[in-house]
Amino acid sequence: MKVNREIRAPKVRLISHTGEQVGIVPFFEAMAMAEEQGLDLVEIVPGSTPPVCKVMNYGKFRYDQSKREKENKKATHQIKVKEVKLKPNIDEHDLETKTRHARDFLTSGNKVKITCTFRGREMMHPEIGDKIVREMCRQLEDISMAESPPKMMGRMLLVVLAPSTKKKKEGGVKSSSEEPS
Repeated sequence: MKVNREIRAPKVRLISHTGEQVGIVPFFEAMAMAEEQGLDLVEIVPGSTPPVCKVMNYGKFRYDQSKREKENKKATHQIKVKEVKLKPNIDEHDLETKTRHARDFLTSGNKVKITCTFRGREMMHPEIGDKIVREMCRQLEDISMAESPPKMMGRMLLVVLAPSTKKKKEGGVKSSSEEPS
């Protein structure tokens, strides 16, 4: 945005500080009106003929604009990829704990990368790790969906889960009248 003496047009369409259209006036007249009120002349639509200029407090305008940008930036949630590492010989309770952590990550809107690492002779039976990873995916399928099926990359079995767009069912507990006898 051009301000005050940076504006090079001989005539400008002027808008007063109250928002009223003054009309097309010579640049030096518009500049005099702005200085008379102790404000700045700001070019708001440079592409038109003649350019549209407004009388305003430019410093306050910039301050308000940066404040709005900060608020908008604060409101956005950045999606991060959190990683949960497993081994093929993981215990049942440890798997439940890792699943609970992954569930927390997914409900807060992050993606989860499940990694099952094989060492030494564990490479001879990748189906054990595949079974564990698929079980974890099955337990999380109510709030997530796999971006692609699990795949081997070297000594690791990987799958990335993204938060599901469908809403969780409300009131997930059945009442006693709904249960079969």
